[in-house]
Amino acid sequence: MEFKDYYATLGVERGASQDEIKRSFRKLARKYHPDVSKEPEAEARFKEVAEAYEALGDPEKRAAYDDVGSRYRRGQEFQPPPGWNSGFEFSGRDAGAGDDEDFSDFFESLFGRHARGGGPAQPMHAAGGDHHARIVIDLEDAYRGGRRTISLRTPVADPQGRLTLQERQLDVNIPKGVREGQHLRLAGQGGAGHGGGPAGDLYLEIVFKPHDRFRVDGRDVYMQLPIAPWEAALGATVQAPTPEGSVQLTIPPGSSSGRKLRLKGKGLPGATPGDLYAVLDIHVPPADSAQAREAYAALARAFPGYDPRSAQKA
Repeated sequence: MEFKDYYATLGVERGASQDEIKRSFRKLARKYHPDVSKEPEAEARFKEVAEAYEALGDPEKRAAYDDVGSRYRRGQEFQPPPGWNSGFEFSGRDAGAGDDEDFSDFFESLFGRHARGGGPAQPMHAAGGDHHARIVIDLEDAYRGGRRTISLRTPVADPQGRLTLQERQLDVNIPKGVREGQHLRLAGQGGAGHGGGPAGDLYLEIVFKPHDRFRVDGRDVYMQLPIAPWEAALGATVQAPTPEGSVQLTIPPGSSSGRKLRLKGKGLPGATPGDLYAVLDIHVPPADSAQAREAYAALARAFPGYDPRSAQKA
């Protein structure tokens, strides 16, 4: 994933004012609007301009983008830096399943899926605005549930109107069986109310931390299980890891690489729990000694004429 320089996309300097960013966006939006533009690839350019303005036209998102963007150049390979998992907190309503923002993976890696910023001015007495953020949890947290302390970085305006990032910590109950993409509502943890009105809510979008062993698909969980050739051929009972601890798994005789063994109900918990699939991966030991080479030679003699590529031949 490449880093996107939104300032370059809008043709403005990094120190540009919000008015300058808005003027440049309007000019480029007119130039590339697909309904009127005759420019080549106008629709793609219009989407790029709209995404850049969504990031820079909102002072909160701009502060977050500037915080991470100071370490990257346009086109550079982008990986969220250490500590990014604590997430940024933004004002605006939470995104529901019906929201369909057409933004890039880069944009969503920073801001998640959320509604566009901005909104009408608040009356003198009104509830505070809702906030939203993404939080990253371990897969094991989704199995066990429990209370976790999370850190969020919030853009806050100083008396001169400049935005700085402030951190706050919250204790959050992670429900057992929570799914990736699910939103948790924390009542009263959003923006402050106006004129004595109640505070808004905070919506947390759940993201699973990449795991070195397990892959999640809905409520089902997949893992690669290395086995020896003789375990595949003769069958065996082996220890297999799961997010809840090791289990004894029976390898049927005559198994091949890629075979999926299903552990019913061992996926993500829920009213209908998912399944855990162990995908067999046969590992061949090296022929790095005279004894090992002789063992392989004996195996070849035991299967004269065996050709694993016979099915590929015409």
